[in-house]
Amino acid sequence: MQEHTHLKSIGYVLWIFGFTGAHRFYFGKPISGTIWFFTFGLLGVGWLIDLFLIPGMQAEADLRFDEGPVDYNMAWILLTFLGLFGVHRMYMGKWFTGILYLLTGGLFLIGWVYDYWTLNDQITLENAEYVRL
Repeated sequence: MQEHTHLKSIGYVLWIFGFTGAHRFYFGKPISGTIWFFTFGLLGVGWLIDLFLIPGMQAEADLRFDEGPVDYNMAWILLTFLGLFGVHRMYMGKWFTGILYLLTGGLFLIGWVYDYWTLNDQITLENAEYVRL
């Protein structure tokens, strides 16, 4: 049986901040995450509905993303709480950009937002590279 690449528990913790779209970004839905961010979770209605949709989002993310040495959950926790300092990038072995984020506040927030959009894909590429070796 495949391990979970994304955990429901982390999805629910991010759901608490769901009006920002954090849980949607985590489960690999950057477009709707952005919509949630700019509309405060569709004025709270979409945010409440997502409480019941998280198990399905988690199952979809498990099918879509591959396991590997870089853990999605750890990277997302680091991005969410320490992303401005580049700790998530250092965790993935991207030391240069991690230090750059540390010195520039996540490249003046722009890099931090970019990582919210692309972190799942970045991890997938890192894990695929590991498999090829």
